[in-house]
Amino acid sequence: MSAVVGRSLLRDRAGLALLCLIALSTLVPFVWALSMSLKPEESVFQPGIVPTSSEEVAVVDGREVRVRLLRRLDDGRLRLKIAEPGERRIVDVVDDGSWRRIERVDVRWENYPEAWGAYPFLSFGRAYVNSLVVAGLVTLGQVLTSALAAYAFARLRFPGRDVLFFGYLATMMVPGAVTMIPTFVLLKNLPDGLNWLLGTDYFSRQLVLGGNLLGIDSYFALIMPRCFSAYGTFMLRQYFLGVPRELEEAAYLDGCSSFGVLRHVCLPLAKPALATLAIFTFMWAWGDFFWPLIVTRSDEIKTLPLLLQAFQGSYGARWNLLMAASVMGLLPMLVVFLIGQRHFIEGIKLGAVKG
Repeated sequence: MSAVVGRSLLRDRAGLALLCLIALSTLVPFVWALSMSLKPEESVFQPGIVPTSSEEVAVVDGREVRVRLLRRLDDGRLRLKIAEPGERRIVDVVDDGSWRRIERVDVRWENYPEAWGAYPFLSFGRAYVNSLVVAGLVTLGQVLTSALAAYAFARLRFPGRDVLFFGYLATMMVPGAVTMIPTFVLLKNLPDGLNWLLGTDYFSRQLVLGGNLLGIDSYFALIMPRCFSAYGTFMLRQYFLGVPRELEEAAYLDGCSSFGVLRHVCLPLAKPALATLAIFTFMWAWGDFFWPLIVTRSDEIKTLPLLLQAFQGSYGARWNLLMAASVMGLLPMLVVFLIGQRHFIEGIKLGAVKG
């Protein structure tokens, strides 16, 4: 008996050690990005997690000054460039041990405000707000439309319900690249079509905040096509099918309509599934790069991933500022996950319990 218990404990400890190793491996990229964002520009690619900077000093003309080693001469002397303010000259000194490199911890918190205001054409804050608005509205739209469609497919009875559901589900097998061009063409022609239909030019106007009212280069194009999800509908439908019929019938006896049953019975019980869908949708919409790249032209409505791409092109080798901007871009996703993690973990527990 004791041998069996010992083997069980050994397996548990091995499993725990494996999980800890996997968790640490997933944290490595985040720690590396945070470390790089706090490093001086000249030491970005130096090994080590702790941000450090190096300084070379040497004794020249009887005084210790900051220098930069250019090369070692064939006769053993060192060719140095003096780096003191107001003094820029090259000297050759004997390698008597007076030249040395000093390493010290150098955390550059100023990289973050510098990265915030570094983009030359559009403020970092505007792109941040754009991403928050777009990701928030896309998440709200997907949760709302998926909940309504899932309830209809799970609880309401109407002709062709199952055929319609499987047809809607079949759209998941169509790659996004296939529907991207037709969606782009529809959005491009939408303002002209509405203007022709209603005899006005209202839908071709530009917004004061930037971009157009409808069509390409608009908040509408960034948000509306992504407010519908076959995956979210399928996931919530499977969850609604697990809600006991007795609760639904009791709600009908209390005078609730179908919408009342959805609001007061199904949605409160489906909080774990709703939180899971909201977290996944927000993370996907926040980090989406390709669709905003296609449908936006104005700098005023560009999202954060587009700004980071342009930031890299503008600053080239200034990786510490790029990493600082990327770390600031991670914060909303962490906040959303921390807010919804309780319901998210609860959903995982409920899915693991049978019977």
